[in-house]
Amino acid sequence: MKLPVIAGIIRRRILVNFRVDPEVMRAQVPGRLEPKLHGDSAIAGICLIRLEQLRPRRVPSLLGISSENAAHRVAVTWQDVDGVEREGVFIPRRDTGSRLNQLAGGRLFPGEQHLADFAVQSGGDGIDFEMKSKDGKVSVRVRGKVASMLPASSGFATLAAASAFFETGALGYSVTSDPRRLDGITLHTRQWKVEALEVADVYSSYFADEARFPKGSVEFDCALIMRDIAHEWHSAADLFVGEEV
Repeated sequence: MKLPVIAGIIRRRILVNFRVDPEVMRAQVPGRLEPKLHGDSAIAGICLIRLEQLRPRRVPSLLGISSENAAHRVAVTWQDVDGVEREGVFIPRRDTGSRLNQLAGGRLFPGEQHLADFAVQSGGDGIDFEMKSKDGKVSVRVRGKVASMLPASSGFATLAAASAFFETGALGYSVTSDPRRLDGITLHTRQWKVEALEVADVYSSYFADEARFPKGSVEFDCALIMRDIAHEWHSAADLFVGEEV
């Protein structure tokens, strides 16, 4: 899907990350895609992002819009048509608090989106986030505070290692109403800076669904946060997977 360059500010972006059994994860991504592993685990999660001043790049920032959004995502790799291995994220579900975003999704902006209710309290280094989709299929809850390091239970040895892993996931492919085609979009940031988020409470109905993730196949790993980052969204060529996703 071709779109103009969209600019704005990432006021807050939380990456909630889970370690997943690779075979379980492999069954949930299109056949052309392969879960990207860290150690022995696939890495999946949720991107919870507040966007502000969002508008076509040539439009003044004062005319931009703001919205709360959530995207369930999986780190993946795939072979391009020329045989080159690529990497990015597969996005099976997008939710937004903006009706404009929902109407534009899959039409003017890559990725079809579902409407959801968001309740967010943030101040200083603390965050209390809750989302419930209006179709009742997805709910997310995260409560935590900015920290200096990852939890000891994380599969990433350092914050820098986690940062490097997720920085390469700027290219995202989202499901569409056409099961053979994924919408592509690339995130360009003026700088890449992440901090650790010490999580006191985390829940995702998507990852808690034992029909999708059998007991013991998924475990919370860590959460990261980005704040006040100038960014742009650039269109990317659609990815054809040739099978239902």
